[in-house]
Amino acid sequence: MTIENPPAARKARLLPQLIKFGAVGAVGFVVNLAVFNGLMLTVLSGVPHKTLIATAIATLVAIGTNWVGNRYWAFSKNRQANTAREGAEFLIVSLAGMAIPLLCVWVSHYLLGYTSLLADNIANNVVGLALGMVFRFGFYRWWVFSPDRADRRAKRGAARPAEPAVLTGSTLAASPDGGLVGD
Repeated sequence: MTIENPPAARKARLLPQLIKFGAVGAVGFVVNLAVFNGLMLTVLSGVPHKTLIATAIATLVAIGTNWVGNRYWAFSKNRQANTAREGAEFLIVSLAGMAIPLLCVWVSHYLLGYTSLLADNIANNVVGLALGMVFRFGFYRWWVFSPDRADRRAKRGAARPAEPAVLTGSTLAASPDGGLVGD
């Protein structure tokens, strides 16, 4: 069995994509921070469990901001033709990623007893968002905006023969790496 590295083109796309993802995430961070603190200091002051509610609302607003930035900029070359499906997948990953800062806030606030606004911000916007960022980037890159999906979509879009193709030669030889037969 041979283990191959990803093609050089994919490696070359990773760093710029990671930088763009980080920039989109920075905008999402600012949105999250502004909404979280705005809610904590105004609308939700005096509401029970306001920290968890503010975290959830701020994260949902940031998810919307991040989807636009990731779809149209960071992962623009790999976005799906089916926008609704892509949006649903993005939302699934983002909601799963939202559980990470919520868990961090819950642990900090309710288990450890750190109830100040600063402690809530650190749990939510430092620890939670950092861990969530790693989780989301992985799932966005390898599932929602997967380069493999974009490649398959491009191949499907190519002209298809009118009649079923007749298999000639080895299917391994036709694989992108040349396979083990027919080299």
